[in-house]
Amino acid sequence: MPLTVMLAMDEATARQVMTDQVRRRLAAVATVLPDRPDATFEPHREALGQVEVLLTGWGCPPITPEVLDAAPRLRAVVHAAGSVKTFADREVLERGVQVSSAVTANGIPVAEFAVAAIVLAGKRAFRLAAQYRRDRSTPDLSAVGRLGNYRATIGLIGASRIGRMVADRLRGFDLDVLVSDPYLDDAAALGATGCDLDTLVARSDVVSIHAPLLPGTTGLVDAALLARMRDGAVLVNTARGAIVDQAALERECASGRLDAVLDVTDPEPLPPDSALWDLPNVFITPHLAGALGNEIERLGELAVREIEQLAANRPLQHAIRAEDWDRIA
Repeated sequence: MPLTVMLAMDEATARQVMTDQVRRRLAAVATVLPDRPDATFEPHREALGQVEVLLTGWGCPPITPEVLDAAPRLRAVVHAAGSVKTFADREVLERGVQVSSAVTANGIPVAEFAVAAIVLAGKRAFRLAAQYRRDRSTPDLSAVGRLGNYRATIGLIGASRIGRMVADRLRGFDLDVLVSDPYLDDAAALGATGCDLDTLVARSDVVSIHAPLLPGTTGLVDAALLARMRDGAVLVNTARGAIVDQAALERECASGRLDAVLDVTDPEPLPPDSALWDLPNVFITPHLAGALGNEIERLGELAVREIEQLAANRPLQHAIRAEDWDRIA
């Protein structure tokens, strides 16, 4: 018997995630109900009684205890996006419902973006491009300080899924990679050297943030940690802006001591009067690193693979474990 699936995501997300190919694959293993909750599950309580899989995405309404009560046949929540904590809590798992996330698929473009930023930062491309545009003449490269990626030291804060993907992609470069993560047992398996956070920032030419935003990581990169970074180092943030003390970073960059590549800020966007907008040694992008455009298709493809696993009575490949709940984003 095919699985009974309900889509729970906003209309714009459904159009991007549910490509024709994904819909055909899903139809081969599941019956998709016509009900598609948007702001709330309440109008769909009767249909919930049939649902075995909620295929969720951006814009999914909260999965409350009442929703779970109304869905006694629910086997899995398969999320065609990253974090599930925006609409669900641990009770879903405690009820025996499996939860899967496409965070790995969403992380691929983040890792690609971060690696590109790290390599370009090592060449001082962002600072020199701004100077070149301003002066319309060849910059004095001797005044830049350390320039180039050969044997540069890259520090990764966090061995999250994305942090691990970044480390894996950096294996192809002549770089020394450090990683700091309290849950990491074997940095060597990532082609990196493990160390504490203070050591990492003091030794790295480029520091790239890949930690989840949690109470324990909010403000993790504070004024004291930034002060320990070596002169001329570059901070790359593709994680969450609130992990960094924005005011302290602004002071360090305004002094010219540090450079920054920021795909995320706190707040987002920055206030119009923030000095970071105009500093030539700061490169800011509007939260581009995660899945956008045709990259979103990966999310739907991963989600339907998970539903195919369920239909074949095989384990989910991207399941969230209850013991990991408190340390995932």
